[in-house]
Amino acid sequence: MKQQHNIHIFGISGLGADKRIFDFLALNYDFTAIDWIDPIPKETIASYAQRLIDHYEIDKKPNSVILGVSFGGMIAAEMHELLETKKTFVISSAAKVQELPRIFSIAGKLKLIRLIPSFFLKPNIHLAAFLFGTKQKKLLKAIIKDTDTHFLRWGITAITTWKKGTSASDIITIHGTKDKVIPKKGEKTYVIENGGHFMIVDFADKISSILNEEIQ
Repeated sequence: MKQQHNIHIFGISGLGADKRIFDFLALNYDFTAIDWIDPIPKETIASYAQRLIDHYEIDKKPNSVILGVSFGGMIAAEMHELLETKKTFVISSAAKVQELPRIFSIAGKLKLIRLIPSFFLKPNIHLAAFLFGTKQKKLLKAIIKDTDTHFLRWGITAITTWKKGTSASDIITIHGTKDKVIPKKGEKTYVIENGGHFMIVDFADKISSILNEEIQ
């Protein structure tokens, strides 16, 4: 299908992932996968979201669509408060802190992330494949290998200290029923049966269909 160039999608990947997760999508619109910029020590997700907007000049692009996956979904939820987007999608993630497992906020209050050695931050591939609910071990292993542990540590800390307590009703949320990393919590716009945390890859056809139809 011919791309509609007046609409532009910005994709934000998960914390332990990168833009390769978007390669499986079949979208009818122009798409840019956002690369991470270096975080500022103790920076919040909201502050980081604003800097990404400034860096990519998203606020200067009309009809922008924000698509965030996992950690990127939390950034997308914050961007939604800062931008006039055509659509905002939060996938395999949380649009507000209440949708995260309580263990995250407990870990934040106890500042446990400071006690974890860097080499423990990247999980074994078999454990990661189990948690992400995917058979795409080769891709997942490559992504984990290339993940920056400094960025990973900052991101985990930012998640455990996230304060966003409300979610705009027009954010479109897509979640899998078998997500072990961020289990489904609260009302979701779309629920993917048997979808795990890596469903942006494993269920790319279904998610592509939802995205194209919603944007249209």
